[in-house]
Amino acid sequence: MEPRIQYAKTSDGVSIAYSVSGDGRPFVFLTVWPFCHLEASWTLPTWRHADEQMAAHVMLVRIDGRGAGLSQRDVDDLSLKARVLDLEAVVDRLGFESFDLCGYGSQGPVAVEYAARHPERVDHLILTESFARAADALAAPSLQGLIAMANSDWDTFTEAVSSVIFGWAAGDEARKMAAYIRECVTPEQGRAALTAALASEVDVTERLAEVRAPTLITYFRDSAFPGVDAARSLASALPNATLVGIEGTWLTTNEIAEAWANAYLDFVGRGGSRYQQAGADTHTILFTDVEGSTALTQRLGDAKARDLLREHERITREALKAHGGSEVKTMGDGFMISFGSATKALECAIAIQRAFAEHNDSAEEPIKVRIGLNAGEPIAEDEDLFGTA
Repeated sequence: MEPRIQYAKTSDGVSIAYSVSGDGRPFVFLTVWPFCHLEASWTLPTWRHADEQMAAHVMLVRIDGRGAGLSQRDVDDLSLKARVLDLEAVVDRLGFESFDLCGYGSQGPVAVEYAARHPERVDHLILTESFARAADALAAPSLQGLIAMANSDWDTFTEAVSSVIFGWAAGDEARKMAAYIRECVTPEQGRAALTAALASEVDVTERLAEVRAPTLITYFRDSAFPGVDAARSLASALPNATLVGIEGTWLTTNEIAEAWANAYLDFVGRGGSRYQQAGADTHTILFTDVEGSTALTQRLGDAKARDLLREHERITREALKAHGGSEVKTMGDGFMISFGSATKALECAIAIQRAFAEHNDSAEEPIKVRIGLNAGEPIAEDEDLFGTA
């Protein structure tokens, strides 16, 4: 069912359109700007498929940026600073204490800026086909040519950019995309938005180190821009980043849309297997176990033993959140935690042991914890994992 369109007012008086669909953890999606339109995007089967997948697992919040789509069109200020106001207006209107945030393409710098300003509100940051500096995107010769075309002939530009996305032999699909782009924004506002999105002052490089949320960076291996170099540059500068390459170019097929959705779902540990492609549903499972917990209870008594186990839970949960892990279950004296990345699982295990070593240095009663790791393709059922993995 097509989502209901709602509006929020920014602090500078601009009406911003947004939609909400699905249940679960909030996933705020800043789609490519200015090529965004909450209603018209449902005429594109692949984009609709991607939205439906996400809404099956999360509360999907999509936003039309200022000057485009169903948001207020007659806007002069299209700067990065102003576009952050769009995001702030929607999440404040919805009353989210915290949420996962995705910036796609030109909206990546907006997401980075917000995450750096509000680390307590962004649980996970996702950057897709994005960049830290506009100059990184403009380094692609194909993009430079398209921008020149946009300034001279808007209709030809929409046809060309659609053919770049879908391939020059795509035919009907590319024509549908071109028609969609023309519905998203007027030629005048489109040119102004592209100028703002790729302006030299769009540079959040220095903000990357301030981002505290675990970050997933995805790029499409066959896309013409911004390219893998921009993705690697982001990954190297962010404190806690995971880089994932996806076969294909943008969200042009259902299979690519599923792979993109699953990269996020696996990253946060939520239900990726429901749409996983064959052979790709690999998890790394981390187990913790408090040594001698039964003897500990007999020696200290229930109350004091429980206090120690609470400390074990606190330390473990802090580490798994910092490394993008998902708590599958706790068994009183141990945890089962799932990761989409073996590297993140290993880093989390090391962080847990270091945290307990630091705790034990000054604790009256030390806590000794064993940790095990295993990787494989478990079966997901009722928010639990089963199988030989």
